[in-house]
Amino acid sequence: MLRSLYNWVLDKAAHPHAEWWLAFFCFLESSVFPIPPHPLLGLMCLAEPGKAIRFALIATVSSVLGALVGYAIGWGLYASIGQQLIAGLGLTDAFPVAACTLREFGAEAVIFAAMTPVPYKLLTITAGFIEMNLVTFIVASIVGRAMIFMTVGVLFRVFGAPIKRVIDKYLGLLTTVFAVLIVGGILAVTQLGGDDSANGEPLTGCEAATIDTL
Repeated sequence: MLRSLYNWVLDKAAHPHAEWWLAFFCFLESSVFPIPPHPLLGLMCLAEPGKAIRFALIATVSSVLGALVGYAIGWGLYASIGQQLIAGLGLTDAFPVAACTLREFGAEAVIFAAMTPVPYKLLTITAGFIEMNLVTFIVASIVGRAMIFMTVGVLFRVFGAPIKRVIDKYLGLLTTVFAVLIVGGILAVTQLGGDDSANGEPLTGCEAATIDTL
């Protein structure tokens, strides 16, 4: 079923309203949709490299708007909608871990999920559930989504169709490494500058505490 859905999404690359489909899938993928929009973006950029940055910008903006929907679900509709969504996506066991990770790392965790194969929708719903600072969440989402989508757009715009093979083979690895370096740098700065001002205690039994609030 997922393969058929994936193929259906890719078919939209040749649709007369492909940009609207791209925005639609990027919007939904941030909160409820199981198929990532990256292959659709790649095909559209491959067909029209001159519009690659435009496509990437559409993907970034719509994805961040969708992330706000995920946040809203976690914040106010977790019991009625969010829990079923998490279960339907097979992420029930990952939810307490995601909650702990967000509480501990905040923006860094959102950026990492937005840039890598980590299910971004899990982090958007979880961020709302733990009531993460909304401005921090939005900024981190913009940074993470722009890095992954705009990288594709810029590469296609500069190098054209031949870059597709390189992107297909190495983009996931490169963005993951890049995300690790960025998050590591942020953590290093935080540790160097915030040791004396820290006023919280280390989390203990975070997963259990999260489960108790469900």
